[in-house]
Amino acid sequence: MKISGNEIKPGNIIEHQGRLWIAAKTQHTKPGKGGAYLQVELKAIPDGTKLNERFRSSETVERVFLEEKEHQFLYAEGDKLTFMDMETYEQVSLEKDFIGDSADFLKDNMIVMLALHEGRPITVQLPETLVMEITEADPVVKGQTASSSYKPAVLENG
Repeated sequence: MKISGNEIKPGNIIEHQGRLWIAAKTQHTKPGKGGAYLQVELKAIPDGTKLNERFRSSETVERVFLEEKEHQFLYAEGDKLTFMDMETYEQVSLEKDFIGDSADFLKDNMIVMLALHEGRPITVQLPETLVMEITEADPVVKGQTASSSYKPAVLENG
């Protein structure tokens, strides 16, 4: 869907220069001389490179809507993570680097949200909260309960 250059809002996903970008920050600017414009900080999907771009109201950009579908995490094999679509039972394999550090918190049969653009995965969103078991923790030190105290712990996933 085409939108005017000054209608871009933070969080919008647009297609610009043949790539997908998410608008991180926007700022309307009206210089003393010349027309007003919108200064937008764009982040590339999925690699995260940044681009600062100016859009005038006369320019149009393509706003992209992503399809979000529930997928179940099945297993990890080497650097590949396999997910299954809950409706069609179709399997999708993604690189561990695609998810980043969040891959360490995946558990078998966990339900995640995959955002897709034209059938291609763009982002993976894990649940807000996870229940993990603590396998190892430092012993309690007496007298540290007057205020909140924290100690390192090892979870079931290492």
